[in-house]
Amino acid sequence: MAGTVNWFSQVASVTKLSLQTILERKGSAAAAMFGIAGVVAVLVATLSIAQGFRHAVMASGDASTALVLRSGSDSEMMSFMWGSDTRLIGDAPGVAQSDHGPLASPELFVIINLPKRSTGTDANVPLRGVKPEGFQVHDTVAIIEGRSFEPGRNEVIVGVGAAHEFAGLDLGATIQVGRSDWTIVGIFAAGGGLAESEIWTDATVLQGAYQRGNTFQSVLAKLNSPQVFPEFKDALMSDPRLNVKVVRQTDYYADQSTVVYNLITGLGTLIASLMAVGAVFGALNTMYTAVSARTREIATLRALGFHSGPVVVSVLVESLFLALAGGAVGGVSAYFVFDGFRAATMNWQSFSQVAFAFNVTPQLLIQGVIYATVIGLIGGLFPAIRAARLPIAKALREL
Repeated sequence: MAGTVNWFSQVASVTKLSLQTILERKGSAAAAMFGIAGVVAVLVATLSIAQGFRHAVMASGDASTALVLRSGSDSEMMSFMWGSDTRLIGDAPGVAQSDHGPLASPELFVIINLPKRSTGTDANVPLRGVKPEGFQVHDTVAIIEGRSFEPGRNEVIVGVGAAHEFAGLDLGATIQVGRSDWTIVGIFAAGGGLAESEIWTDATVLQGAYQRGNTFQSVLAKLNSPQVFPEFKDALMSDPRLNVKVVRQTDYYADQSTVVYNLITGLGTLIASLMAVGAVFGALNTMYTAVSARTREIATLRALGFHSGPVVVSVLVESLFLALAGGAVGGVSAYFVFDGFRAATMNWQSFSQVAFAFNVTPQLLIQGVIYATVIGLIGGLFPAIRAARLPIAKALREL
């Protein structure tokens, strides 16, 4: 027991001495710390793009809402339905009811080109045609400026994300849809969801503008509860008058986010890993320098009876201290610079732009700190072993 207490006492003494000498090597220490900070900042910032995109997509999902597409369709862009089909879907069992009828929203989905505010280059922007009941089904949508469009008129409302990213989407401005000019009468929010990247208008007017007749591309149905989804799905799939695919809205949006999320996460991790290699070499250089500067000090401690174990621990602790400091600086920097930063990227499922905000989550910050810890451990391990193996007699003769 006394030996264990003595060992920990030696660790505490040697580690304290090691940390007190960091300022004497502030140049190399700062280089290692800020190198690790850069790695963590890049990792957290890049992964926050993926998190922000996934949040924008998944925030649109509701477990009690079902999406109905034509059978074989992977997205709304590929789907097609007659107006008579949408009425059958609204009459299916399990659909919630309002004072005005079933909460089933037949919707039209088209793509228009608009220039980005940042670059001026054209991008695909979703234009969605909805019926009045669509606002009850999309119950997170709320007008924050102006008013909603009036049915039967060439008026649109614009999601706050789209208004931020694309030029010409200001309240009171006009955009060209088909051969006509349409007035922007409102700006809406949708809880950070995918709808904020869209422009909405009256479905009947949009059908006329694109000569679609009485056709739609999807139906969004609000169910009485998530538990009635199997009954609702079975009723539609077994109806010989319909040829449809029925999915939970949450599952549909989870699938929509997979490609972009995995792509951004993979690239971000690859870039951070390549940078981490450089940071490890920086930490190695710093800790080897520290060991060289303390050669006589370490040899003296060994000659006084200190074990090699406390020396190894002291070098590792110093390396971890620098790594954690760098990780904290990198994480905090990424949070203040990137959290909430708005951007847009392509949704490869619908071939349209999705506006979203970078999302630096606590989990990403923890991941960054863990990454910094691994770099610190690797960077300090070999110098620590070298310090423990220094021949005492030879080290004492060095300057």
